Amino acid sequence: MHSQRPITRSRLSATAAATVLLTIGATITAVTSPATAAPAAVAHDDFNGDGYPDLVVSAPGGTVSAKKGAGYVAVLYGSAKGVSASRRATFSLSTPGITGLAQTADHFGQSTASGDLDGDGFADLVVGIPGKDIGSAVDAGAATVLFGSKGGLHGPDSLSLRDDTPKTKGGFATGLATGRFTGAGTRLAVLTRDGVWTYGIEYSPALRGPRVAAVASPSEWWSDYVPAGLTSGDYNKDGADDLVVLGTQFAYEGGLYLYEKHGSALYLPGGSSGLAYGRQLTGGATGTSGDLNKDGYADLVLGSPADYDYWCECLVDGGSVDVHLGGADGPGGQGSGHQVWNQSSPGVPGAETKGDSFGGAIAVGDINGDGYADAAIGAPGNDIGKATDAGTVWVFRGSAAGLTVKNIHTLGQDSWKVPGTPEKADAFGSALRLIDADRNGKAGLVVGAPGEDTNDGGAWVFSGTGSGLTTSGSWSFNGATIHAPSPDARFGGSLAP
Repeated sequence: MHSQRPITRSRLSATAAATVLLTIGATITAVTSPATAAPAAVAHDDFNGDGYPDLVVSAPGGTVSAKKGAGYVAVLYGSAKGVSASRRATFSLSTPGITGLAQTADHFGQSTASGDLDGDGFADLVVGIPGKDIGSAVDAGAATVLFGSKGGLHGPDSLSLRDDTPKTKGGFATGLATGRFTGAGTRLAVLTRDGVWTYGIEYSPALRGPRVAAVASPSEWWSDYVPAGLTSGDYNKDGADDLVVLGTQFAYEGGLYLYEKHGSALYLPGGSSGLAYGRQLTGGATGTSGDLNKDGYADLVLGSPADYDYWCECLVDGGSVDVHLGGADGPGGQGSGHQVWNQSSPGVPGAETKGDSFGGAIAVGDINGDGYADAAIGAPGNDIGKATDAGTVWVFRGSAAGLTVKNIHTLGQDSWKVPGTPEKADAFGSALRLIDADRNGKAGLVVGAPGEDTNDGGAWVFSGTGSGLTTSGSWSFNGATIHAPSPDARFGGSLAP
């Protein structure tokens, strides 16, 4: 059985941790286990080991066991024909074998991440439950690890993670990411209100399953920074994955009223000793990673969908995206390229309007098979005609210089052959995923619209071709399609990276 107990960790004091991390960039270390043979490379999202990536769609508002907002996730398994709603499984805190009971407003699936955490050759899925109450600690948060197998993900022997000292509104698992942060073995990074924890999971045949073997001390934030998520990648190509904390920086006049807020990310490079503080980056309330310019370095694409500046009346605040190209010194380092995009950028279709939330979701993947990763950027607050907040997605091509407006196009429910009709508060583009589910070398796009049909939600699937994304043959599905709870489920609220 997998251990179901809270995991014991060493912890720095809040003051010491903040001082060490933010002032001198101290290493966030983890206890290491005895060396073992490196497992064969496994796709981070192939849960049944058949070589095809799988798709995870969350419905954090779903009613489970009569508990509104308990939430669930649906897994659609990839195949030579791509993803299909007929090859699926659903999981929640009411699934047999998963520790815990479904509660109102748990929001199971609000955050997700995947990777082969136990080194058995099958990708595993980590599901965040940031609204989970633990004892008297309301919204303390927790996470569940579902392990992969030849038959796919399964509930029995799942692993439950939570803070040893749960706090009210602690936000445990607000963000999740996986990576080889020490250069050996995939680890899990968990974001909380106060810091980041990393976990290593070791496979032990004697225990008939994985066990937590290593845990890092936390980093912590200064008072005017609010973390929101995590992403990872090897941005400096040193063999160890790096971690990026996504969030928002606030500024107050005399501590009385807000006059500025903007997306801001923290770059934590990995290494043999673990993660260390690197630098602060512009942009970053949302973000993801991929090789846009085909130079072998992961690049970082950061969204700032809700920036605000009281003093700058020229700022429309429709949202923007920062591209930090990877390099030997990492994103934002010496010689690293930097781009900024918004709807006012030359060649970008549309008109910037306050509240568009351009950059509210981002996905990166190679749509046309040319070796350059492309980027899909969501603006879930974009209006279409009289349909306010209907939502739109922009698709940028990758190039040797990073993202380019050449062959850029937009996508929405008003596009040719796209199922549905733009409606108020659909929030099309709130979640995005580029996935090569049929392994033909061309990633297709999955778009989440959690506000569809008055918050029932839905997801749309588009195919990639040699000439780019196509709407021909596109299709959509929701909770009802897969015989899962549908009313107010906010299906498509997140799509596992």
